[in-house]
Formats: sequence, C-alpha cells, structure tokens
Amino acid sequence: MGVLIYDGIEIQFEDRVLAHLQVVIGQKLRRRECFFMSWRDSAEVGDGRSAIWLDPAIPLYFKFFGSRPPTINREWIEKLAMSANSAHGLVVLSELDEDVVGNGHHNG
Repeated sequence: MGVLIYDGIEIQFEDRVLAHLQVVIGQKLRRRECFFMSWRDSAEVGDGRSAIWLDPAIPLYFKFFGSRPPTINREWIEKLAMSANSAHGLVVLSELDEDVVGNGHHNG
C-alpha cells in the first residue's frame, strides 16, 4: 500500500494505482495545470467519496512500499488522463473496469 501525501493529507493507494496516478498527475502539473482528483473511500474511513484540488505550487510526495516499479498500462493511463482533462477532474478508476477504485485510508 503506497501513500500520496499532499498538503498534509495522506491518502493510501495500492502501489500499482499510485504509480499510474503519478504519471497522470505529473503530466498535468508539468503543464502547470490545477485540477480536482477524486476517489472512493474505503469502509474504514466512511465508504464515501473524497476529492482534493491539486495545484503545482503545493508539494506532492509519492511513497511506494514495494521495491519494484510496476509495469505501466498505457490504456489505463489514457483513461485516467481523459478523466483528468474533464470538468470532473481526475477520477481514480480501476484498471480492469471503469468503477472507482476503493483505496485504503486518508488522514489529514
């Protein structure tokens, strides 16, 4: 389980999900674009939905717990990137279908 730390908020995602988010978020922030990112919360934090506003001026940290980087799925990257460029912002979608990925926890 990896962690994305943004403005003091820790959000847990599986390492594979986090690696794909790093690619898509990196593309957006490299272009100095701000956007929302949303995901479905796990039952441990209320089983609802959460969202954050990502801004290039705020430091972002990706912590992976596995030592090997996962293979990147280009189709999944394209789905996530299309989502990130929509009015709703980046919605964390699963790799195999278009349902929202339920992640671990977020603390802030």
